[in-house]
Amino acid sequence: MGRMRRPTMTDVAREVGVTAKTVSRVLNDDGPVAVETRERVMAAVKKLGYQPNLMARNMRVGARDAAIGLIIPEMGNPFFGTVAGGVESAIRSRGLTLIVGSSSETAALEQSLVATFLARRVSALMIVPSATSEHRGLRGERVAGLPIVFLDRPAVGLTADSVVSANREGSRAGVAHLIAHGHRRIGFVGDLPASLYTRRERFQGYRDALDRAGLPFDRSLVETGHDQDAAARATLRLLTLSDPPTALFAANNLASMGAVVALARARRTDVALVGFDDLPLAEVLDPPLTVVAQDPARMGAAAADLVLSRLDGDRSKARRQVVPTRLIVRGSGELPPPP
Repeated sequence: MGRMRRPTMTDVAREVGVTAKTVSRVLNDDGPVAVETRERVMAAVKKLGYQPNLMARNMRVGARDAAIGLIIPEMGNPFFGTVAGGVESAIRSRGLTLIVGSSSETAALEQSLVATFLARRVSALMIVPSATSEHRGLRGERVAGLPIVFLDRPAVGLTADSVVSANREGSRAGVAHLIAHGHRRIGFVGDLPASLYTRRERFQGYRDALDRAGLPFDRSLVETGHDQDAAARATLRLLTLSDPPTALFAANNLASMGAVVALARARRTDVALVGFDDLPLAEVLDPPLTVVAQDPARMGAAAADLVLSRLDGDRSKARRQVVPTRLIVRGSGELPPPP
């Protein structure tokens, strides 16, 4: 088997010493095949890493559009929904269809979805990696020419195209904004695990801003919470410290929502807050929420442009595109510390 292309049904047939029609019968359960032959075929499929071309099969029964597979961590997170919308808008004019699956932030489900999309012979693969996944297993697909782009978080163990936000720079700007308004004890509410790329980059931006202002880093001011409820509990823990923060930096949209809920429950209107990611209705909160806004639609469109260029024959080295963030000042980040 040559390493520069995907194995085909013909390769499987040659390995076993049968016809491609026999292999097809085994894989599609279409017609009688001896048990021993079936076992040999399946062993060869596993050995060669053959993926049945389900897309071609679908086209024979009437499907006309090529597809791009997109894997995101959570369907319910509006950030990833907007990313998907950016991808779809960019590829629609090229007659491509977007297929979306959720990994639920687990490596096992991400790998399962990758296998499913590869079996469908998608034209390209887009992945927002789960927190613990690695991608060495995709090296063969990339070498074979399959366009693979990672969004929001880069690949682990694989050199591939990626599109990410300016996480570190954005966090640095958000925390510096709080420092400029007089705050010296600033809490950080981040995601889990601490090794997650976006969490790590945003935390480093938080540290950068403190260092540049000559402020000490206090580990007790750092809390974590993956979802809104956990982030609310994390915020309340910070507020009950013997020397609590006068301001908070929430490192993603769910952390921001949790912080808003916790401050409302505690009836605290004196704690400044800057969130990373904009939120729906952020302008009507009391006070309106100051945020470091990402551009998920632009991220999706940029990833789609990379895929389309690869499909059009671009074979240049893997690229990383960084989408800028911007600070939107609304009120919550401008509250002064207590006198």
